[in-house]
Amino acid sequence: MSFIDPNRVNASLALQRGHYTFPRAAKLREAFENCLHDYYVKASIGGHFEARGLLVTGESRVGKTSETVRLVEEFNASMTAMPNGKSGKIIYCKLDGSISWKDLGHKTLEALGYPANPRRTQGEFWNMVRHQCREQGVIGLYYDECQHAFTSGPKSNEKLLDRFKALMKEPEWPLMLILSGVPVLASHVNSEEQIAHLLSHIHFDKINLGRFADPTKDPDMIELNKLIYTYAERADIDVEDLVDVYFLQRLDFACASRWGLVIELLIRALGLCRLQGQKTATIEIFSEAYAQNSRLPQGLYPFTAPGYRDMIDGDKLMEMVLDE
Repeated sequence: MSFIDPNRVNASLALQRGHYTFPRAAKLREAFENCLHDYYVKASIGGHFEARGLLVTGESRVGKTSETVRLVEEFNASMTAMPNGKSGKIIYCKLDGSISWKDLGHKTLEALGYPANPRRTQGEFWNMVRHQCREQGVIGLYYDECQHAFTSGPKSNEKLLDRFKALMKEPEWPLMLILSGVPVLASHVNSEEQIAHLLSHIHFDKINLGRFADPTKDPDMIELNKLIYTYAERADIDVEDLVDVYFLQRLDFACASRWGLVIELLIRALGLCRLQGQKTATIEIFSEAYAQNSRLPQGLYPFTAPGYRDMIDGDKLMEMVLDE
């Protein structure tokens, strides 16, 4: 007996592989390419220089990590030759929980594919990081959920920022830094003017409906509508009779105004349509898909509950969907 249903896999495969390009992605790409261009030109000239980097912020599940990872993976796959002849690479490292500078050095070495004895000193870890980056042609480090590194008070945070700045100004091998995390990360970084100057800040907003009296002129309403139709077209599912202002408002509420959660729900719902052989999406299908990842009682699903905004506490719903 197989635990994997091939029909279910095929129903969602094309949707999972798809990528929706938000307008914000163009801003992120432009900033990313500017950093790379700056690095390449300075490295071509030679001598000591300081690298630039990115600060990417936004609430959880708005898509900042997926967009940034996509860019980094695209750059790494391009095998772009740097002035020293080596293909440039950027290493991804996700932080979770409070982390010391020594622990960060150890974690960075692991991301570089270089196992190290955890008993080594902080200085040894970071000397090895610099050496491995130079040997492997790594020109940048991407620290995701970087707010976890800022936990010990103003003095420690100031020291951390000085160390990040030192990596970007390393005489032998300067490193681009990409720091991403929730909005509080920007407050930490902006407390140190010099490093804030070196990092281009890109912020990813949540969905924000209701700013315009006329919904047809609301940019987020338009973007949400476009997002649904893009995924529906990929799935070859008709959503014409389903999608209206009220459905979009319910979808936004159900997903705690997070773009990433909307995409996840679209993939589940449209995948269910394909699995069940339905060519038209319905409220019932979306409720069924929502139930797969919801702890709400069935009668309280935002897609079907009549007075859902009065019946469901939006803050508690947000906690529930973000904890899943």
